Amino acid sequence: MAAGFPGSLSGSLAGGEHRYPLRIFYEDTDAGGIVYHARYLNFAERARTEVLRLLGIEQTELRDRFGVVFALRRCSLDFRRPARLDDLVEVRSRFTALKGASLIADQSIWRADEVLVRLEVEVASVRNDGRPTRIPETVRAALQPYLTPMEQG
Repeated sequence: MAAGFPGSLSGSLAGGEHRYPLRIFYEDTDAGGIVYHARYLNFAERARTEVLRLLGIEQTELRDRFGVVFALRRCSLDFRRPARLDDLVEVRSRFTALKGASLIADQSIWRADEVLVRLEVEVASVRNDGRPTRIPETVRAALQPYLTPMEQG
């Protein structure tokens, strides 16, 4: 499977935590200049995609080689403070559970040392027909070392 983008485009992965920096653009904000609430889901999805890329897992290869994709199954968000136009924020992600056909991630979005949003996300491995299927073994092997030990499932 492919490697991550050079430099910081895919973020960094250390100690089981992925950090993905991004800048808030005008397109991310509402008329008041704060980030529109649904955009936080986009930011979190980008970070999950990039951490998988750093682990050598490309979404297109999952689909083409294994016939599976990850689909959002469940998500909860806790909004604490808004991000604003031109802010530099960081999405921090940890995988906390790897089940038969699903993966759980704890994610948070930070501005400097201030948490803005916390998310818990569960994605399911599904076939082309939309039915759940076991996460492929090569993907499981890549993810296993990065699970938060106390919450492996």
